[in-house]
Amino acid sequence: MEEFHSTINRFITENNIDAIHFVLRESCHSVQDAAKAINVSQNNFVKNICFLDNKEQLILAIVRGEDRVSTTRVGKALDIERPRLATEDEILAQTGFPAGGVPSFGFKATFLVDPKVTQLPYIYTGGGSQFSLIKVETNSMLLTNKGQVIRIRK
Repeated sequence: MEEFHSTINRFITENNIDAIHFVLRESCHSVQDAAKAINVSQNNFVKNICFLDNKEQLILAIVRGEDRVSTTRVGKALDIERPRLATEDEILAQTGFPAGGVPSFGFKATFLVDPKVTQLPYIYTGGGSQFSLIKVETNSMLLTNKGQVIRIRK
């Protein structure tokens, strides 16, 4: 777990991202768990859903915590067939991070960001493991991951 945290911390430092990395004792695998762990509202949490296209290329769909991703919308946005959810093993292999701890940046992927996410001044996102979170300004996240802002929520 420490290796995942050092990887994301190194990325944050090397890319001069203004972010706070929280490492916790409690699991923050779900939005509810994460909000409870740091005693904040769920409103600023995002989910990073990993998909693969038919060429096994990673697509990271970023939506607010209460929203769900539409694979039809993702497919239309990228002009591809509907992507499939990545398995836990594929997520680790493609991102370098375990499922439940994937950050919104820091690895090679096509990043799609729902417009509702951009309405938030800052977000809480995965911090590299199921026991960590990152708080980062939304604009900083978008600059870092070069995300395409397009409606992908159901």
